[in-house]
Amino acid sequence: MTPQKRCYFPEISSRSWQHPADTAALEALKKIPGLSQVIKAVLSITSDRSLRLFFLGSAVRVTERQFPRIHALAKEACSVLDYDEKLDIFVTYNPAMNAGAVGVERPFVTLNSALVSSLDDEELLAVIGHELGHCMSGHILYKTLLWVLVNVSFKALRFPGLDLLIIPVMAGLREWDRKSELSADRAGLLVCQDQDVSFRLLMKLAGGNDIGQMDINEFFSQAAEYDAGESVIDSLHKFLNTWDMSHPLPVIRIPELKRWVDDGSFGRIYGGDYLKRGGEAEEKNREYFKEARQQYESDFEETRDPAAGLAKHLGKALGDLGKEGEKIVRDIFDQFDQKGRHE
Repeated sequence: MTPQKRCYFPEISSRSWQHPADTAALEALKKIPGLSQVIKAVLSITSDRSLRLFFLGSAVRVTERQFPRIHALAKEACSVLDYDEKLDIFVTYNPAMNAGAVGVERPFVTLNSALVSSLDDEELLAVIGHELGHCMSGHILYKTLLWVLVNVSFKALRFPGLDLLIIPVMAGLREWDRKSELSADRAGLLVCQDQDVSFRLLMKLAGGNDIGQMDINEFFSQAAEYDAGESVIDSLHKFLNTWDMSHPLPVIRIPELKRWVDDGSFGRIYGGDYLKRGGEAEEKNREYFKEARQQYESDFEETRDPAAGLAKHLGKALGDLGKEGEKIVRDIFDQFDQKGRHE
């Protein structure tokens, strides 16, 4: 389906594009022992201001006079998803085609220079819509937490024993982070409103910007071959190759997005049938997302895929490790809080 005109979605709720796997992974993440302690430690050393200063000093902020093309596309993306807050965007020099969104209270978007120079307007609009989807879906706190843990030395947190918590938290964050991309891909499609653009974008992320040398049907065949695998060892390799990645592989993302189009979900939203923010509509659809999450969790538990089995065993082991670390860090924070109250 390729719409002929741009459609706008007043008061659209992020639940309209939320992937069940994203919901399930976020719920699992929140259950990891010590998550609240790690968040508290990270937020004690960073803030919106510190993150903003970092990019103010190392990147170029998008305005009407700097990267005006991106500025115009960002305004359009915000209009489509009815996002009425100011969306700051920074372009940073980086040869990898990637983008991100960080921030504690006021999220902002970062676009790598390679991405900006490699994409046409509609593809770039889809990327901005993707990042805007993260902002509107409540992903940013956890994405910022992961960004800090990846980019800042654990020693900077200055809390003995915290590294015992960071291992399971990092594993949980990585798992959720990959699933959150499936939701954001849907938001990107809602903004660009052309499935061919979204598919082409994902193919470019896999093979670069020489699109004339690639074929979308062949790429879908490649995705099907990857999904099928040939042996138990293949599944194990898939897990080991991707467990610490921030994004799912393009060959995983593209069929997931196509399924969302093929089952009619995108078409219904484009036609105006979507969940709005707040009120009874949110309440009415809560049961649907609960059922979707339960189904996802059930599928994961019952699968015979050895990669999933390894993930479950690893998660339990890390959870046990996290419980031990949590006891240490909880005592540290209790002493820290008591000291603060007496000062």
